[in-house]
Amino acid sequence: MNAASAAVAAAAVFTWLGMVLAISFLEAPLKFRAPGVTVRIGLGIGRLVFRALNIAEAALALVTVVAVATGAPSGAVVGLTAAVSVVLLVQLAVVRPGLNRRSDRVLAGEDLPRSRSHLVYVALEAAKVALLLALGVSVLAA
Repeated sequence: MNAASAAVAAAAVFTWLGMVLAISFLEAPLKFRAPGVTVRIGLGIGRLVFRALNIAEAALALVTVVAVATGAPSGAVVGLTAAVSVVLLVQLAVVRPGLNRRSDRVLAGEDLPRSRSHLVYVALEAAKVALLLALGVSVLAA
C-alpha cells in the first residue's frame, strides 16, 4: 500500500479496535457490577453507548475501506477489510435489531430469559477484534 493510505487505514483500524475493546469488553460487562445499576438501567445505558459505538464503527469502517481502496493494497488487506466490514454489517443489520426488540421488551417490564443473540453478538465482537488486529498489522507491514 502507499504510505498515506496505509497511515490513514492503520489509524482508523487501531482506533476502531481500541473502541471495541474498551466498550464491548470493558465498559459493557463492568456497568452491571456498579452499585445500584439494575438490568433495566444497564440496558438503557448500553443501548445509548452501543448506538454511539456503532455509528463510530461505521464511520471508521468507511474511512478504512476508502483508504484501502485508494492505496494499492495486497490481497490480504483487501480480504481482511472485506471480512471485518461483513462482520460489522451482520452485527448492525442482523443481530442488533433483534437485541433492540428484546431490550425494548425488558425495558417495558417483561421478565425474559437470557438471549442467545447476545452470545452471537459477543462472538462476532471477538471475531471483529481478531480481524481488526490482523488488518492493522497487515496494513503496517504492507
